[in-house]
Amino acid sequence: MTSIDEKSPFVYEANTYRDRRVAHWEDIHTRQQASLGNHYWEKLTDCYRNLIPEGSLVLEIGCGEGRLLSALKPAVGVGIDFSQRAIEQARVAFPELSFYVGDAHGLDLDEQYFDFIVLSDLLNDLWDVQAVLQEIRRYCGEQTRLVLNVHSHLWNAPLSLAQQLGLARKKLPQNWLTRHDVFNLLEISGFQVLRAWEEVLIPIYVPLLSTFGNRYVVKLWPFRWGAIANFVVARSHNVHRKLCPSVSIVIAARNEEGHISELIERIPQMGSGTEIIFVEGNSSDLTYDAIFKVIADRPHLNCQLIKQTGKGKGDAVRAGFDIASGDVLMILDADITVPPEDLPRFLAPLANGSAEFVNGVRLVYPMESGAMRFANLVGNKFFSWAFSWLLGQPIRDSLCGTKVLWRRDYLRIAANRKYFGDFDPFGDFDLLFGAARLNLKILEVPIRYRARRYGETNISRWRHGVLLLRMVWFAARRIKFV
Repeated sequence: MTSIDEKSPFVYEANTYRDRRVAHWEDIHTRQQASLGNHYWEKLTDCYRNLIPEGSLVLEIGCGEGRLLSALKPAVGVGIDFSQRAIEQARVAFPELSFYVGDAHGLDLDEQYFDFIVLSDLLNDLWDVQAVLQEIRRYCGEQTRLVLNVHSHLWNAPLSLAQQLGLARKKLPQNWLTRHDVFNLLEISGFQVLRAWEEVLIPIYVPLLSTFGNRYVVKLWPFRWGAIANFVVARSHNVHRKLCPSVSIVIAARNEEGHISELIERIPQMGSGTEIIFVEGNSSDLTYDAIFKVIADRPHLNCQLIKQTGKGKGDAVRAGFDIASGDVLMILDADITVPPEDLPRFLAPLANGSAEFVNGVRLVYPMESGAMRFANLVGNKFFSWAFSWLLGQPIRDSLCGTKVLWRRDYLRIAANRKYFGDFDPFGDFDLLFGAARLNLKILEVPIRYRARRYGETNISRWRHGVLLLRMVWFAARRIKFV
């Protein structure tokens, strides 16, 4: 590797750039300056608090006086800023947190991983954005989320006027970063973008108008283009990670007697070991007896059978997940409409690190005749569009029953369930909403959807369709418009 001469024009230019900004921010933090930006800062803080749960391990780079880091209420909070004056103020105001003087281009922290790394209004001010992003990866574990916001240059003129009037902090010339630029820089630095959206349409407080505009209007086209803050959530991406995890398959079975024998024969063994958990849902046929028999006849398989105490597929899945021991949790419908042989396809993206939550999609390949009625197909396409918009990640088939995720992430979803409440009889949306709130990387695996050969579906088109519409509104209030 070639080294850069410390006396080279390149290094001199970078050092001059840094020294000028250090002096600028030292002056800002020394003088108390009137500002109209308090409402903007409060809204940014609300956004970050919605993204980052209390009690997390948080690193903020460019932390200033530490107000945002403190507002996040971390279990461990570390703030870095190159302004000595800002760090002195932060240490006095928030002694329970750790603050250090340092340059984002050359971090010198103990080698530890953080749950979240925050870069708020920092990228626009950096000398070398790519170098900083690559530096940050040293502190990223498998579940670390990088959360950042950059300001829109459409606001340059009004911000410049406010600065000239002494109503906003003055800034030196800023990097012009479009959303595409941020995505590109993250990708070439080893990160994978998970979500991106706009916030803050009205940065000053106007009674009623600010709340309505910043909560609802800014999320809608074309008004979102006028937002001042662009948010991005990303993760450090390592596609070369290979694992051989153990697997638990949960099968909710109600009135599926005719499918059980074939189903057990077709389930493949995966990873370092496969556990099969049947949750029988108080059937009116002999489903329980059929499951008991196939398990007794196959003592070499790792199988369990429990009887559901509640109602609905969602309750059955939760009961199965509660006793599952595998590293990876899978849901498989007992009606064999999704071929069990496809399950290794769902495991592969988790094992190689390209996904953290895998959802089946039935709408790619042609379906067998009678597999899905036309009204159901239209409904699925509508809800796929709606939930993709609401969750911020493409969800082409929200109601496919096959879903796969790490057990550790399911435990986080379950712990966070109080945010949404017990609202989902299907189980699909409880997991999808939970995964979206945790900013898990969601990928979809196309499968060939078959028609059931025994019994009738437990899904009611109209009654459950109305329930799905209620879920859209529920997700809008709890995820999109917050």
